[in-house]
Amino acid sequence: MAENEAKSGGFLTNIVLEIVQSPLNIALVCLIGVLVYKIVKSRQDVPISRPPEPTLPKLKKRDFTVEELKKYDGTQEDGRVLVAVNGTVYDVTRGKHFYGPGGPYAAFGGRDASRGLATFSVSAKTDEYDDLSDLNTMEMDSVREWEAQFKEKYDVVGKLLKPGEQATSYSDDEEEETPSAAGDKSKDD
Repeated sequence: MAENEAKSGGFLTNIVLEIVQSPLNIALVCLIGVLVYKIVKSRQDVPISRPPEPTLPKLKKRDFTVEELKKYDGTQEDGRVLVAVNGTVYDVTRGKHFYGPGGPYAAFGGRDASRGLATFSVSAKTDEYDDLSDLNTMEMDSVREWEAQFKEKYDVVGKLLKPGEQATSYSDDEEEETPSAAGDKSKDD
């Protein structure tokens, strides 16, 4: 038994001697140490936070045609970004780093994102009104789930008008959560 302990002590000594006697091995050990240090240090670094975007005044509630919505893609002077989901238009300017220029979902900025959200395709976009009538039940359920998330997180600023549909007149004191008669009618269609 003492012989095994002597051999194991000798084994470790031999490894250390092998490393120390060769300049190449010393260089490799140093390189490994530097790499381990960098990996550990990078995991401890605090991520750099972005400076807060200047807050824009709340957008007055109104309805948008597809053409009017395109203007709000984040490239205009104020940088406001609007996205339509299932006929409702949301001010997603707070999420500009996602929906604004250069963001991963920039294709949705100033557009109706419903089809893209339903089909999990960021590139799915159209320049015309999309009635979503060809989506299957699962895809429409997905759109409704996304709509619920948008309602929770972003301000509703109006609705997306169908071709030929008249804009709803919103009063200044109307509460956002109170749907107008025209809004109720469009949801039943």
